[in-house]
Amino acid sequence: MSGLDFGALMQAGILGLQLRPAEFWALTPAELQMMLGRTAVETPMGRAALAALQDTYPDKKE
Repeated sequence: MSGLDFGALMQAGILGLQLRPAEFWALTPAELQMMLGRTAVETPMGRAALAALQDTYPDKKE
């Protein structure tokens, strides 16, 4: 099974970084990783993926 280990992340954020629960839950996983000194190695989003995202979630209301 893959996914995030929320127990370990909560320990790191709340106990380790001394974040309040609301502060912890307001973070994205990438922000929490950065605060913990970990850097994620990810492939940047390409033009096709950005265009698909924009088509799925357009900014303008119809």
